[in-house]
Amino acid sequence: MTDISKVLGKEADSLLQHRCSTITAEQLNLPGADFVDRVMIDNNRSPRVLAAMQNLYNTGRLAGTGYLSILPVDQGVEHSAGASFAANPLYFDPKNIVELALEAGCNCVASTYGVLASVSRRYAHKIPFLVKLNHNETLSYPTQYDQTLYASVDQAFELGAQAVGATIYFGSEQSRRQIEEISAAFERAHELGMVTVLWAYLRNPAFVNDGVDYHSSADLSGQANHLAATIGADIVKQKMAENNGGYNAVKFGYTDARVYSKLTTDHPIDLVRYQLANCYMGRAGLINSGGAAGENDIQESVRTTVINKRAGGMGLILGRKAFKKSMKDGVALINAVQDVYLDKKVTIA
Repeated sequence: MTDISKVLGKEADSLLQHRCSTITAEQLNLPGADFVDRVMIDNNRSPRVLAAMQNLYNTGRLAGTGYLSILPVDQGVEHSAGASFAANPLYFDPKNIVELALEAGCNCVASTYGVLASVSRRYAHKIPFLVKLNHNETLSYPTQYDQTLYASVDQAFELGAQAVGATIYFGSEQSRRQIEEISAAFERAHELGMVTVLWAYLRNPAFVNDGVDYHSSADLSGQANHLAATIGADIVKQKMAENNGGYNAVKFGYTDARVYSKLTTDHPIDLVRYQLANCYMGRAGLINSGGAAGENDIQESVRTTVINKRAGGMGLILGRKAFKKSMKDGVALINAVQDVYLDKKVTIA
């Protein structure tokens, strides 16, 4: 097991001993082995959707914990296959993407329709598939920051997927169309019995103000989470909050002074707790993204995981930090993240 305190270093006490006094744990619908029976049973999802969600929970090293470790490898479309896989050419072959998820004990593997369809007969019964339906694309010039549907929900269903995912760039010029497209797609996914996951990202140059990037501010990203839950996302994927006060900085939209004086502080766990509150107080699970690969990936990943778990989040979706390493080192990194969710000493703040 990972020595979490050692990995966190100087931040260990701050992150492991913090107690939230803003939005308390008692107000939340927290993750757990009984999440489907305790929380999801209230909603209108069909028995097939509940069974698919339970299947996610029952897979991999985190089976029975109520937490999710997801391997996402859909970067070949937006970031280009060459840029994504030059470090490890074995991942040009979709088989090795799924093998990494299996070897690391992930709950689920998320990728493009093409990647998962190409190996579905061999692997769909061994690990839950999450088909990412839409993508940005950067071969077209000049670059357009939009999301295009690359596959249908029915295609995902036919290859045996347990879940579908999509991205909406909230705040972008194209966001209204994306909301309509993905709302309809999620409705169809629920009809077919699949879990829905939304990458609820912000994208607008106005969200960078006076040199500060508010795309990951707790207040703006929290509202994106609320919109994600509103269109039927069972799980919301969000970048971890890095600051706050986006509404006040961009001087657009609506907020309340109490968001900053009572519902949040500057502590990273409190900021993510606010993101979770906007996921219908945890009725839609919050998973945070792992971020880009770098030099301190294990420390950064363990830190993100501790914050997510202690804030009340449901898991981590980590890709680039893992598949840009050797398979052995990628497995070790994912296992270090899973160790945080397995460690009963790391509790809800």
